Order: sequence, then C-alpha cells, then structure tokens
Amino acid sequence: MNQSAEKQISEKLVRLIDSFQEVLYEEDEEFLENMKTKNLAGDDICKYQFWEWTQGVGLFGFWRYFEYTKDEKYLDILIRYYDRQKEIGFPAKNVNTTAPMLAMSYLAEYTQNETYKEICDDWAEWVYKEMPRTKEGGIQHITSDSLNDQELWDDTLFMTVLFLANMGRINNNKAYIEEAKYQFLIHTKYLADKETGLWFHGYTFNGNHNFAKALWGRGNCWITAAIPEFLDMVECDEATKRFLQEALRAQIESLVKYQNENGMWHTLVDDETSYVEASATCGFAYGILRAIQMGIVDESLKECAGKALHPILSYITEDGKVNQVSYGTAMGRESKDFYKRIEIKSMPYGQALAILFLIEAIKTL
Repeated sequence: MNQSAEKQISEKLVRLIDSFQEVLYEEDEEFLENMKTKNLAGDDICKYQFWEWTQGVGLFGFWRYFEYTKDEKYLDILIRYYDRQKEIGFPAKNVNTTAPMLAMSYLAEYTQNETYKEICDDWAEWVYKEMPRTKEGGIQHITSDSLNDQELWDDTLFMTVLFLANMGRINNNKAYIEEAKYQFLIHTKYLADKETGLWFHGYTFNGNHNFAKALWGRGNCWITAAIPEFLDMVECDEATKRFLQEALRAQIESLVKYQNENGMWHTLVDDETSYVEASATCGFAYGILRAIQMGIVDESLKECAGKALHPILSYITEDGKVNQVSYGTAMGRESKDFYKRIEIKSMPYGQALAILFLIEAIKTL
C-alpha cells in the first residue's frame, strides 16, 4: 500500500473514532418502543438503552482500535461507558445483551479491574450453565424481546460464544473453551449451506428447517469474522481447528464468487437484486484479511478484500458516519424479500466493522 492510500485510510479511521461516542449513545427509538410491550424479562428498559448487541459489536471494534494505538484516551472512553452502565444496572442476560461483555472481558484483563472481572465471571458462568439450549445443546438465540424457541442463529457465535471462549482463555477454564468449541461445531452443522459454503441465517428444531433459507450478508460476516477470532483466541485440537478452517475456506470461496463488481457484497449474498450493504462488506473483508494473516487462506485473496476498500471509504462521511448499513435484522421466517426491506441507517456495529476492516487493511494490504 502506498503512503497516500495509507494516509487516506488513517484519516477515515480517525473520523470513525471521533464520531464513535455519538453513535454509541444514539437512542434506538424503534427498539425501545418495541421493548415497552415485548420485554421478556420485564425489567427496566432503560438498562437496555445503550447495552445491546449493536453497542457490543461497536465496543469490540473500539477496543481493537485502542489495542492498535495504545492511546489511553480511548481506554478512558471504554471505562466511562462500563462504569456508567454499572451505575444504571445491567439488563437481563440473553444472547444480545452478552455482546458488550466481549470488550469488557478484554478491558478487565488489561486493567486488572476486579469489579469488571467479577461481572464477566458472573455472565460467563450463566452462559455456560444456565443459558437456554436447543436440542443437541446449541445455544438458543434468546434475545431481549424474543424467546426464539429451539432456534440457532449465526449471530450467536459472535455475540455470545466469543465472550465465553475469551473468559475460558483468561481464566484458563477448559470447560468454557470446550463449550465454545462445541457451539461453533453445532452451528456449523445446522447453518452452513452444503451447496455454497455460505451460511443460512438460522435453523429451527421446531420443524427442522432453515426458515426462508436466506444467505444473509451480515449474518454471514459474523462467521467470516468469528472463526479467525476464535481460532486466534484459544488453542483448539487439530480436528476442530481443521474443521472450522475448512468451513471458513468454503465460505470465502463463495464470497469471491458473489462479490459485486464494485467490491461490495449484497445484503443477500447470492441475490444481486438486493442492495449492497456496508457492514457485511466490512465484516467479510476483515475476516478474509485475518484469515490471510493466520495462514488459513492464500495471500492472493488480498485482491478480493482490497476491492472493498474504495467503496467503504466512500461511504464514510465527513462527520465519520458509515452509510449503507442495514438496521438490526430479525429472522426472515417466510420470505427472503424481508431482508431487502430492512432500513439503512448508521449503527455502532457498522462503525465497528469499518474500524476493524481499516485497521487490518493498513496492516495487510
């Protein structure tokens, strides 16, 4: 990468970071309105206001930027966020409310803050022992407003299982690591499409099917990002490692095939009539670059990830917002067209996935 390109990426990264808190604390009125009538736990919805999966992914990206820069002011932003939530109180535990715990576990480890560590220990033990399971012991995708009985979603691996694995690493808890490995395996069994190597959004044991059989973009990107993260996070036995690497290679092979000529991917990966979507594109490019770094896929795939750079940079506005990001997406239970109608809106996870991609682009391209 030439100096001019690196400078442009760095400038866009700074804009993303400068706008991060504004996006992090932007109230999701649609979600909160929904929670007034559909809050499963019946607790104070104010606890969920800035503590959901959307913020959780955002915080992980922000943590990675702190790791990259080592600038203490970014650490302070994370500490203020978690201290604020500690004062408000934490919401009921589910897949999505576990997502902010991933960055918190790294923060607890780095700062040696015992209060953070105790909170993380409590949530990890709940995930391991009490979180609802489907048949065959998969983590049921229970959310703040929906039980999703007997359902596996690909989001779960990024939102919950990476946290459990990280706590297994931090505490040297082999039981947590083994459970995390099993969750990756069972989700692969039921969600990976044997024809394309891409992943279906979900699977239900109530009827044994993959709903609308949607090969949804952002759902797939959680996998492209999560498998390298997981394999880098914990030591896996050779069979598990090989199995997950092959699943990732199969997925990436299809991603190359379905990449739009402009360098992005569609919100339904295999449907060019669906809109191109920025968060999935960033997640794919990030995961591919991580897989290259780890030797899982060939370096020639830099070209594929690199194609995404220009369009993503063009979607980052002067005030640091990432455009062309699809809003939070429930399960398309009956029709793939459901995904085409999802609103486009700046969201913390869009910011985070762009941050992750641009950091890796500077390192790798």
